[in-house]
Amino acid sequence: MFEWDKFSDQPYPIRDKKAKKEIYKRTIFDSLKMLGVNILLFPLILVRFLVALLERKEPETKNFFAMGVSLDCDLHLIKELGVKDILVRIPLSDIENLSCYKTFLDSLKEYNVLVNILQDRRHIEDLELAKESIENIFKTLDVKEYQIGNAINRKKWAIFTMDEYMSFYKVVQDIRDARFKDIKLIGSSVIDFEYHFSVRTLFNFYKIHYDMFSTLLYVDRRGSPENLQMGLDLIKKIKLLYAMVSLSPKSSNKIIITETNWPISNTAPYAPTSEKECVSLDNYALYMVKYYLLALSTGMIKRVYWHQLVAPGYGLIDNRQGVKKYPAFEAYQTMVRLLKDAKLVEFDFKNEIKYMKFKKNETIEVYWSKNIALKKQECDKIIDIYGKKFKSGNFMYVVKNNL
Repeated sequence: MFEWDKFSDQPYPIRDKKAKKEIYKRTIFDSLKMLGVNILLFPLILVRFLVALLERKEPETKNFFAMGVSLDCDLHLIKELGVKDILVRIPLSDIENLSCYKTFLDSLKEYNVLVNILQDRRHIEDLELAKESIENIFKTLDVKEYQIGNAINRKKWAIFTMDEYMSFYKVVQDIRDARFKDIKLIGSSVIDFEYHFSVRTLFNFYKIHYDMFSTLLYVDRRGSPENLQMGLDLIKKIKLLYAMVSLSPKSSNKIIITETNWPISNTAPYAPTSEKECVSLDNYALYMVKYYLLALSTGMIKRVYWHQLVAPGYGLIDNRQGVKKYPAFEAYQTMVRLLKDAKLVEFDFKNEIKYMKFKKNETIEVYWSKNIALKKQECDKIIDIYGKKFKSGNFMYVVKNNL
């Protein structure tokens, strides 16, 4: 029932209609509990959200730019990209090959590694087995951060209810508390703008706590991250999530986005969606950089992990015939080179031309709009989104020496 799509690196939708119907019948009570919790808390969350809209927190760029990688990823590509924070998936369905993951993770000693433990149905149904496998992972790997579960609100990912997830998380937390106290646990890993699931995992009677709160905040079906869904753009979605997390006793206020991307046009069957949602390579790069900048401006997100480095249908590199870097690779590389460790000093998103200003050993101004034609002094270095000399387009960096 849980077939894996090797092209888009995710489970196929459940195809057995009879089984699917039975699952939904079994989960009615959990859905009613989730509805009740959301109705009860909605007024409080709304008030906190309105306050969050006025808040501006100081963003940190040192660990903000992060990347998901797979076991077959060449280390020199990670180094070339310039990131230091890496996410690696370990599926519980592949626990028998844990030694292979250990070998790969041991090669990443110079990076900050987050391991995402992917659930499967046998470990959700058999919590004793889950306990055994989790203990084995913690004991075997020299890693201190683990995201527990992934896309938990999608039944094809083998979790049917939020109660199942929280029971599973509780098993992991108990193991950590008993024997591995220096490990940080991250949850609850809801995918897309479906915060009613996040609310259920933040407000409950389970004795659980998230050291950081994770979300897989995709906005790809809306096109640009500035586009609206239910009246909210990316910034407002982040502030709404922060409002929820800051009210919850179950989590710290640290939020990380552990997965997001856009599907790339003409890459089927590797694209994870239909061609309708796919974007061109140039738009992919533009949306990616804007996503990072908008999320950074809130100061409410600690890291954004792009999913992922090597993936023909949605990554920065096409590996179908050798290694072919998409334009977004250079865009990401340029963004990290210029903005990592830089301090955001001001920004303005109200006008047609969006503006951000960063400082480190030099001043970096960022502009984007439908079309940019700005006159700058000759001493300014003006480059495009890919790090090349700016000629025309809708995005540019202006680099100035600090006098």
